[in-house]
Amino acid sequence: MFWRFLLLGCVSFGGPAAHIGYFRRVFVERLGWLEDAHFARLLALCQFLPGPGSSQLGFAIGRHRAGPAGAVAAFLGFSLPSFGLMYGLAVGGFAGAGGRVDGVIHGLKLLAVVVVADACWQMYRSYCRQRFAAGIALIAAVFLLAVPGAWSQYAVLVLAAIAGALLLRSLAPAAAGDGGRPDWWPLGLFALLFLLLPQLVAHSPWLDLLNDFYQAGSLVFGGGHVVLPLLQESLGASLPRDTFLLGYATAQAVPGPMFSLSAFLGAELAPQAPAVGALLAVTGIFLPGFLLVLSLQGHWEYLAAKPRIAGAVGGINAAVVGLLLSALYQPVFVTAVADAADMALVVLGVFALAVARLPVAWLVLAFALAGAVLG
Repeated sequence: MFWRFLLLGCVSFGGPAAHIGYFRRVFVERLGWLEDAHFARLLALCQFLPGPGSSQLGFAIGRHRAGPAGAVAAFLGFSLPSFGLMYGLAVGGFAGAGGRVDGVIHGLKLLAVVVVADACWQMYRSYCRQRFAAGIALIAAVFLLAVPGAWSQYAVLVLAAIAGALLLRSLAPAAAGDGGRPDWWPLGLFALLFLLLPQLVAHSPWLDLLNDFYQAGSLVFGGGHVVLPLLQESLGASLPRDTFLLGYATAQAVPGPMFSLSAFLGAELAPQAPAVGALLAVTGIFLPGFLLVLSLQGHWEYLAAKPRIAGAVGGINAAVVGLLLSALYQPVFVTAVADAADMALVVLGVFALAVARLPVAWLVLAFALAGAVLG
């Protein structure tokens, strides 16, 4: 489990939208660890919960395959490469290297366009087979492009779930889910930490740092692109704006979860002990979402086998396709493609991934080299 996710963590460029495509390609299509319907139910659950959606999805896949230890192994494997890179940025002084480094980063941003486009197409084929589901995806994409924002995303998911429950009930699977009741201790621990940590911040600067990131991880809906304003609001007096923007830009360029930004910010906030600061920040921002998955995953899979809930899951997954389409344009395409040469590379990359089916690792090397040459 650790090695499978570590390999993905080394090549999973493109942010949470692309990670969904990577996970489905590897764990559903190639390895057969879970069926497409099961993957869809887990995806719907992780989209509804606060926290890092793609990391929660990997955590849930690891738990389904190998229990709690598998969930932890999946998280560590997928996250270590990006954490190492972001921590190295904070303590190694690589900011503003310029030249070829900027070119490589630009090339990898172009690869992100390719990967997200492929994820959109593959998920459209899987989750929008009915006309109504395709309509939900289209409406969601148009609405999110016109009204961007975290709460817009969550409103779209809620409305899509309601529409799906009413009109997509035929999507219910033939077999029941895994059954089981919610595990109450993770939910209780989530609530206890959420309420208790703010009362303890006066006793230790380390608890203050842990609380800032725990609160952000508990309240952020919409993934890594939304966590920046939350952290900026809570930490704005502690770090300059340029530091936030540097970490945010780099988190988009490295593989793995965008919440690896927390490793960079934690190290910057604790220059006297950067490793401790990074560890506390990472723990704080990821722990809430993982506790919620531990609490609800088994019961959710049981509920998702019921007709109305299955229809709601279908509506959510259709809305996720629309969310990916909107993310493909803003911020992925807008921040990466600057001219005709960039667009030509994107077209070649889409052909190489979707038609020629070249391994993603080869594309990482190709786009990094192209970016360095053209940079």
